[in-house]
Amino acid sequence: MPHRIMLIPVGSGVGLTSVSLGLLHACQQKGIKVGHFKPISQPSRNSLAKKNKTIDAISLSQNSTSISLSYVEGKMGDGLHDVVLEEIVANFDDFKQDHDVVIIEGLVPTPRQPYAGRINRDVAQALSANIVLVASPGNDSAEEFEDRLEVSAATYGGIKNKHLIGCVINKLNCPDQEEYGLLPKEEEIESDFHLKHWLDLAIFKNRHFDLLGTIMWDIDLIAPRICDISNYLGAKVLNEGAMAHRRFRSVAFCARTVSNLVSYLVPGRLIVTPGDRTDIIIATCLSALNGTKLGGLILTNGFEPSEQVWELCKQALDAGLPVLSVPWDTWQTSRHIMGFNPEIPQDDIQRHEKVKQHIADNLSLGWLESLTSKNNSYNLFSPPAFRHKLTELARQANKLVVLPEGTDIRTIKAAAICCERNIARCQLIGNKEEILQIAEHQGIHLPDNLLITDPETIRDNYVRPMVELRKHKGLTNVVALENLKDNVVLATMMLQLGQVDGLVSGAVNTTANTIRPALQLIKTAPDSSLVSSVFFMLLPDQVLVYGDCAINPEPSAEQLADIAIQSADSAKAFDIQPRVAMISYSTGSSGHGADVEKVAKATEIAKAKRPDLIIDGPLQYDAAIMESVAKKKAPNSPVAGKATVFIFPDLNTGNTTYKAVQRSADLVSIGPMLQGMNKPVNDLSRGALVDDIVYTIALTAIQATQ
Repeated sequence: MPHRIMLIPVGSGVGLTSVSLGLLHACQQKGIKVGHFKPISQPSRNSLAKKNKTIDAISLSQNSTSISLSYVEGKMGDGLHDVVLEEIVANFDDFKQDHDVVIIEGLVPTPRQPYAGRINRDVAQALSANIVLVASPGNDSAEEFEDRLEVSAATYGGIKNKHLIGCVINKLNCPDQEEYGLLPKEEEIESDFHLKHWLDLAIFKNRHFDLLGTIMWDIDLIAPRICDISNYLGAKVLNEGAMAHRRFRSVAFCARTVSNLVSYLVPGRLIVTPGDRTDIIIATCLSALNGTKLGGLILTNGFEPSEQVWELCKQALDAGLPVLSVPWDTWQTSRHIMGFNPEIPQDDIQRHEKVKQHIADNLSLGWLESLTSKNNSYNLFSPPAFRHKLTELARQANKLVVLPEGTDIRTIKAAAICCERNIARCQLIGNKEEILQIAEHQGIHLPDNLLITDPETIRDNYVRPMVELRKHKGLTNVVALENLKDNVVLATMMLQLGQVDGLVSGAVNTTANTIRPALQLIKTAPDSSLVSSVFFMLLPDQVLVYGDCAINPEPSAEQLADIAIQSADSAKAFDIQPRVAMISYSTGSSGHGADVEKVAKATEIAKAKRPDLIIDGPLQYDAAIMESVAKKKAPNSPVAGKATVFIFPDLNTGNTTYKAVQRSADLVSIGPMLQGMNKPVNDLSRGALVDDIVYTIALTAIQATQ
């Protein structure tokens, strides 16, 4: 399992790509197999630079399947946020192979994308990644920066969130960017800067949130080449000179007299002046000829020097002074230049090497050493990862699932989605005209591969087979025909005869109406003593398994043990590592009573039957799920604080808990998935949402292959 580190910016202009580049280089220097993953591609913030290729957009990211930001915005606008996360998970699964560390680069918030923080949080949860914040103090004092960092951390669960591991502070001692833009005056850099103030911030005294790097701002690391600003502005090149490698570190906008200009003619400065100011042009060229290595000269208003002026300046031009021309006046040109974001161009190898080494040298050695060790921690199975797993396994299964409640709007929508996304082939049972009319009125597109079967046209075909199955119970043709008027019974016979691969019902019918025909006609699997159920609860950052919340009202200790084993096997079948908590109102031996003793006995039976499983109980719910409570109530438990499978002592407790969690947290619960049946039959809650039905269909298709 690779270390997954998501770098998330606290605001814009923090140097996120530079930090990504430096961390990548630091890992490579330590011999770590490291990869860089960009979930969502973000256009260059240099809006004028349509043709520029930057490290951010092209060469750093090693995955070619990044989702475009415009695509993400379109899907979010259509309410399909979950679909985007599943695609990101799919892309990551294809990418992560053969890496010990994967660096995931988040979105940068901009005025056009103020929602970046929310997307970054959801992506981090979907990929089960540890989060490292990348922040720049800007004009803040140490105390103001600390407050801002703590507020930003709240978006990701606060600094006590174990997945929020720390912060890299970049651009320390950077001058006032608001006043001077991204290319400030060198003389404004603070000379008496003290790093200790930043190292001693109280926020980093929390043992879960560390300072992972302190990177000083260096003007040489952001100094662009003249060719970069030329490409950005789309400037006309009047004299190429040394523009391919000459850099500028500051900008001066000049319309003053020559006597007042001299002090501004310093090495590394880009001079911007109207194209008809011959005096300034000549003075600049003379300064360059006298050995001042100016950055370059930009002439505004589209004016170009006369041949006579050009001849006077020839020696300076031949010495390498770049001269550019732009069509705007000086004011407009200044606005464009101060909006320039000096991202690293793909071909600027010198700056590329400088930046990554500077960042790598200032990252925490302890943190880097921890990345060289094997990641033995178990990554939680996030809801998008689980949904992606379901849909991929279901697509591979390619099974036909029958839906006897064919005239229910939610069922029609779910069937259409499953067919469109190739999750499963679906067959609706119901009056065809009514189904088509509902679809038309609701604006539901019915794919060509969605089957619709009118029960009146096929019912008689199942009378004799049903009588044969139930003849030991004295079933007659008349009674069988009457029973088959129930579409659930009809669909169950289709499943028993192998005409379909699975059945999903319960959006309209009760659980009893769904399960009774299955128990009578399909029966339990040969190795199962009972039928039970589980729900897959899709919490924000993990998937839990709840059993039994739908079938057995008062299971005995032996039955409860079997439910625990069935549920653990179901979790394992969907790549959820089973840690089984036997839930009670008491933890360990703290309480007494028949109910507690039943759970304790069931735990022992389950352990004896399946010593390969991690099972513990009795455990209270909070002790099972919360590490802080587990340390107090069950410090030696292998399950407490990290349970993934929750077995409730009876139906009353289980059903109440699952519905309370589902509705209070507004999350998707998939199921109930029935366990122990000879063929896959799954029940729905009558309050099921369309998504609930879609993923229950996927579960059913997968069960049909097992």
